[in-house]
Amino acid sequence: QLQLVESGGDLVQPGGSLKLSCEASGFSLEYYHIAWFRQVPGKEREGVSYISTLRRTDYADSVKGRFTISRDNARNTVYLQMRSLKPEDTATYYCAASPAYYGLNPRYDSWGQGTTVTVSS
Repeated sequence: QLQLVESGGDLVQPGGSLKLSCEASGFSLEYYHIAWFRQVPGKEREGVSYISTLRRTDYADSVKGRFTISRDNARNTVYLQMRSLKPEDTATYYCAASPAYYGLNPRYDSWGQGTTVTVSS
């Protein structure tokens, strides 16, 4: 069974850093496009970053220059390194996977349960 598990969410002060992980099981991640989304209560899910099977990446304007997505196919894991965090980055972060290309569009087939990031002093 295809499963995605996010981890790494935490409470961090503004300006701090966090690294989120998305570990896949039940399938080989190297054949899937992966994206990170985030959502706060009452708002739509927002595409944050995307990495293709060929390691092409894309980012939402709000995180460009601060977030870096990467993948380690040997570990079946995708990472989201977040730096210079702001209070507006507070959200539940989800990873999603699909063999089809969706970029930052939330049409992905498989989703994790999310990990919560809180940026506050």
